[in-house]
Amino acid sequence: MPPEAMAKTEYESFDVAGREVRLSNPGKVFFPERGWTKRDVASYYLELSEHVIYHLRDRPTVMKRFVNGAAEKPFFQKRVPDSAPDWIQTATVTFPSGRSARELLPNDAAHLLWGVNLGVIDWNPWPVRAADPDHPDELRVDLDPTPEASWDDVRQVAMQVRDVLADHGLRGYPKTSGSRGIHVFVRIRPEHDFVEVRRAAVALAREVERRVPKLATSKWWKEERHGVFLDYNQNARDRTVASAYSVRPTSDARVSTPLDWDEVPDVEHEDLRIDTVPARVKERGDPAADMDENAGSLEQLLELAARDEREGLGDAPWPPNFAKQPDEPRRVQPSRARKEEA
Repeated sequence: MPPEAMAKTEYESFDVAGREVRLSNPGKVFFPERGWTKRDVASYYLELSEHVIYHLRDRPTVMKRFVNGAAEKPFFQKRVPDSAPDWIQTATVTFPSGRSARELLPNDAAHLLWGVNLGVIDWNPWPVRAADPDHPDELRVDLDPTPEASWDDVRQVAMQVRDVLADHGLRGYPKTSGSRGIHVFVRIRPEHDFVEVRRAAVALAREVERRVPKLATSKWWKEERHGVFLDYNQNARDRTVASAYSVRPTSDARVSTPLDWDEVPDVEHEDLRIDTVPARVKERGDPAADMDENAGSLEQLLELAARDEREGLGDAPWPPNFAKQPDEPRRVQPSRARKEEA
């Protein structure tokens, strides 16, 4: 058999969570600048499986497949293939288009390894549980820096998010995004639909912007943004964010890592990688391990939203794949709107 054929059929078998799972081409390089392989990614997730699964359990999850490694473009697979093993757990979700699909529920280490075998590097779950897919139990604050924003700007805005949440009866859990930003996740009681959760996120973004207007923005159109954008639309249906302890497709395999709030002002995201995070977790545990015990109510943020609306601030723009909403402003770039009005 020629060497190329042998490489294509190479695999390792793992006995994981009572299942035998094969990892094909384990020596395939996924992070060429560091030489880390598919096996390295699998080993990382197996070592941290307890913590990874805590943040994924019962959440419908999109498979973002990097079949040629992190340096190449991925493709998103929302539907679990019919060829999947019969033990693979799934949940049915409905998209904004009205169509539905069975998505993966990564509920144990065998599911993680099965996903990695398909090229999954980071995990992108919905903010809902399978038992109630229409009512999120997680509010997500995605701090997305504009090109001119510094990492310190992101850290400062994150601390403002903490304060706004606390002022409205909620506890935020920060984590590095694994790229240039910070995420703050908030466990909430599943009492509201996606529209209302997003409405609360819009109010939160606007309040942070009011407190630090030079650092933060809630403006959807890129031509209007400055500093750090609070992407409220990550709370719309079928929008997903990398979960805690996900390896990210950066050249140095950074990890989206939960933090204690006292770490945020000084954290350096490039220090949190596939080769450093396991030791950190072994020493410190998971700072977000008590999220499920601290579910809060959105009522105060929704009251803030109602106040903004009474003062003339209506809905904010939605992503382009959503139907036009009743109170949404014109879905057109402001500069183009001005030209049309001239």
